[in-house]
Amino acid sequence: MSLFSTTTSCFRKFLHVIFPATCASCDLALWNDPVPFVCHTCWESLMPLSGPCCPHCGAPYISSVALTHSPAHECGACRSKSPAYTQSWSLFPYQSPLKEAIILFKYRGKRSLTKPFIQKMIPALPALPNIDLLMPVPLHPQRLREREYNQSHLLAHGLSQHLQAPLLISCLLRVRPTVPQTSLTKKQRLTNLHRAFSVNDASHIQDKRILLIDDVFTTGTTLHECAKTLRKAGSGPVYGLTLARMI
Repeated sequence: MSLFSTTTSCFRKFLHVIFPATCASCDLALWNDPVPFVCHTCWESLMPLSGPCCPHCGAPYISSVALTHSPAHECGACRSKSPAYTQSWSLFPYQSPLKEAIILFKYRGKRSLTKPFIQKMIPALPALPNIDLLMPVPLHPQRLREREYNQSHLLAHGLSQHLQAPLLISCLLRVRPTVPQTSLTKKQRLTNLHRAFSVNDASHIQDKRILLIDDVFTTGTTLHECAKTLRKAGSGPVYGLTLARMI
């Protein structure tokens, strides 16, 4: 263990003595747990999504043999309305303990969870196609001022370093304020983000293969609208990658 790690561990123990804290998932007392706000046992219980899934949106299939005879079989939602992105992957289910950690990360200002998230995401990454650049799903300026950071940007920054691909953050814009997707019904989610995005300089994305990064895949509407906007502006194939997926 490095001197820095040892010092950090001692400091965390000291803080937990002065300011007792509990795990955001199981509510047990934290002591020397390596991940902020989540105990070691809960964090280690976090397992990536596995098994057959829709080859377009990544929706998990119930049957373990769902794609045995038809590997390209898409889910009902994708067959009903094909998403604008070429393919999307979600790494973990949006369940405890990840659900509580993402809420802290996204709404409570706990940016210290960025590194643990990236450390979990990297081993779970699928075999990605060749990518020219990464983009985070943008926040509207009003929301960005309130939150002071874009959680998708933090994830995209860490992944761009690992994938050694450029990160572009000023091209795709959210031009219309919208309410959070998680607060809406499924029907409302499908229209909430209509015309919410714009490209301010299409020259940066012409024929580029883009990987969009977001925190949670809810209905896929966010990735669809972003990809549709990018494709209309002249990009190449657009892919999506999210930390978690509601299932």
